Amino acid sequence: MKKLNIVLCLIVAIGFATSCIDSKIDNAEVKLVTAEEMQSILELEDVQLIDVRTPNEYEEVRIAESQNIDFQSPTFDEDITKLDKNKPVILYCKSGRRSAKCAKKLKDAGFEKIYDLDGGISKWKHSDKIKIEVKS
Repeated sequence: MKKLNIVLCLIVAIGFATSCIDSKIDNAEVKLVTAEEMQSILELEDVQLIDVRTPNEYEEVRIAESQNIDFQSPTFDEDITKLDKNKPVILYCKSGRRSAKCAKKLKDAGFEKIYDLDGGISKWKHSDKIKIEVKS
């Protein structure tokens, strides 16, 4: 069963890799991903996992190993310049609205690979597909 999961993860990753070939020509394309797809990407690529919620939201519950860059912060545009435009970015927020707006900003800023967690952390926080850290 474990080998089957690894094979499925590799198939998903290969699908993502080949589907992004055209996006390099058109700058970046934002791809909505499920929690399972996100986990595969995290395992197979060197990715920047960004939580775009407020620091208070981030403190309460977050995906493990993510970093917080508050989309509503007045320093947001400056903060994203510290990210590597050549490395893939996975964005998430509570429901997907802020991360979609952030994805557009990253696309406009020249980022090459942008993934957005479909439905945000609310949709996936009870899933066994991703590691969630909760304030105790």
